[in-house]
Amino acid sequence: MDLKKFAARFQVEPGKAFKLQDIDTSDTAGYAKPENASELLQQGVAVLAEHQEKLYAENRQALLIIFQAMDAAGKDSAIKHVMSGVDPAGCQVYSFKAPSAEELDHDYLWRCFKALPERGRIGIFNRSYYEEVLVVRVHPTFLTGQRLPADTLGPGLWQQRFEEINNFEKYLVQNGIQVLKLFLNVGKDEQCQRQFERIDRPEKNWKFNAGDLEERKFWDEYMAAYEDMLNHTSTPWAPWYVLPADKKWFTRLAAAAIIGEKLAEMNPQFPSVSEKARETMQASRVSLVTECGEPAAKGDKRKSAKNKKDR
Repeated sequence: MDLKKFAARFQVEPGKAFKLQDIDTSDTAGYAKPENASELLQQGVAVLAEHQEKLYAENRQALLIIFQAMDAAGKDSAIKHVMSGVDPAGCQVYSFKAPSAEELDHDYLWRCFKALPERGRIGIFNRSYYEEVLVVRVHPTFLTGQRLPADTLGPGLWQQRFEEINNFEKYLVQNGIQVLKLFLNVGKDEQCQRQFERIDRPEKNWKFNAGDLEERKFWDEYMAAYEDMLNHTSTPWAPWYVLPADKKWFTRLAAAAIIGEKLAEMNPQFPSVSEKARETMQASRVSLVTECGEPAAKGDKRKSAKNKKDR
């Protein structure tokens, strides 16, 4: 698979008009569900793990991955499956819920700003500051709790926030934090079936939230807000990718491929070692050989010559 070409298929091209209604939420890019879908996903995860190890060792860049979606679109399971092979030491996940009283005392970017990944790490936002131009736009009464100055409110607020977010993400990229944004685009009918699952299957009951059904009543308003957001915040430095989310197996494969392509583009490298450091390592190796003998060949479970002699 040509990852670059595959990723481009789902990118919202910056500056080009984008219509959500033109996207098939059950699209699988022409692929029928393969019998070895799990195996293919694991191959993708292995590629991610390889790049992530280099990213962590290099300690010069970071990657912020933002997942946005309607309820029951599969964000949690996508994060779980796609990032399953990544070293936990190099990855952190934050889920953003309704803002707390402390968070409302700050600007809307504050709580996300302090959760940004450190250099060498992959940070994942399960929802993000984009909620401020989505759920808050659909429910403008939430602005009351933010206690904004009166002259900042009005019809220009959303355009202002789009500009602020674009500037914020450009600042991140210029400081070594690449931004990758994935919108899991689930269809309304498929979301309905998944809500039935949460009600009818006991092992999924814990996922059900009656409030999600209330939000479903605002489906058209959310789609309009998402479309406007995608058109105004898919930029050359931080583009959006819209992933069809009706087929979970494909959503996971697509997310793994796009994240892998982004890491390959970042091209992290293991740090180079100076000649002096190499000389120190070789001297240390001589000392180890004297103590332990030569190491066994890779895959050879026999002990070193010295250890065998000492038995």
